[in-house]
Amino acid sequence: MSIGINDIAAISNRVLEQVERAIIGKRRLLRDVMAAVLTDGHVLLEDFPGLGKTLLAKSFAAALGLDFKRIQFTPDLLPGDITGGYVYNRAADRFELRRGPIFANIVLADEINRASPKTQSALLEAMQEQQVTLEGETMSLAEPFIVLATQNPIEYEGTFALPEAQLDRFIMKLSVGYPTPEEEQEILRRRRERRQEEVTVEQVTDADTLMAMRQAVEDVHVEPDIDEYIVRLVAETRHDSRVTVGASPRGSLALMKLARARAAMDGRDFVIPDDVKYFARPALAHRLILVPDLWMRRAAAEDVISGILETVPVPVLAGAEGR
Repeated sequence: MSIGINDIAAISNRVLEQVERAIIGKRRLLRDVMAAVLTDGHVLLEDFPGLGKTLLAKSFAAALGLDFKRIQFTPDLLPGDITGGYVYNRAADRFELRRGPIFANIVLADEINRASPKTQSALLEAMQEQQVTLEGETMSLAEPFIVLATQNPIEYEGTFALPEAQLDRFIMKLSVGYPTPEEEQEILRRRRERRQEEVTVEQVTDADTLMAMRQAVEDVHVEPDIDEYIVRLVAETRHDSRVTVGASPRGSLALMKLARARAAMDGRDFVIPDDVKYFARPALAHRLILVPDLWMRRAAAEDVISGILETVPVPVLAGAEGR
């Protein structure tokens, strides 16, 4: 299947239009999630209950034509509840594989920090390698495979903080945020008019087309100066006095991939510095381990990235407009 940059922009806009039938007034958030989908990245959504995180995941799955599964994380959830396992079939006198919810295209890990670290670790192999190992047998997951995880930023009783190794697997950490009064009124109006809870989201594409779109994103050109800009931004996180551990090279790769996706969604076959700056905070802030004095400040990591963006010189690309 042949997909070009203009096709990516057109299909992405159609997907976003469908998702916006369910999620009102969050165009930037939806574009960010679409960029993650195009880069084979997983997303951590940290926000308060009732803001539509589950609806967002379901709507994207419907518009993209992908299988969707939801896992409610609780303290008693076991790794086998995620991956599945072999169950003895008495009638057939043999063990049969019962696949868990991880065998889907889009997996919503709801309140992921409520499960024990042992259960959280069951996602690590799946998120990084797109495979699971059961009874010594390695099984590949469906392509595409995307984890959208949620957690509550204020309720910590009975929760387990995500380990740094798992946080690093998320290409971005995003926040939904409350709607404006006008947007909330629009939510009420649409609910009255459709006379039911479910929102109809029409399928725009399918798994094969999405995989072709991802391959086309690889054709987006990145100038050496942009590479250097990304590396300098990430390197500065390792030298900042407010940071104990800075972002790893995985952060650099995430920033480059997201910048490429944004360029493609805008119909460009080349990356500009604004693409990198746009994703610097959501792609890097959750990868930083700050000094203890800043642990309780919610926006401290974002402030670090903002300061770095102001100090690192922005490259000037000669002739970028003419590409």
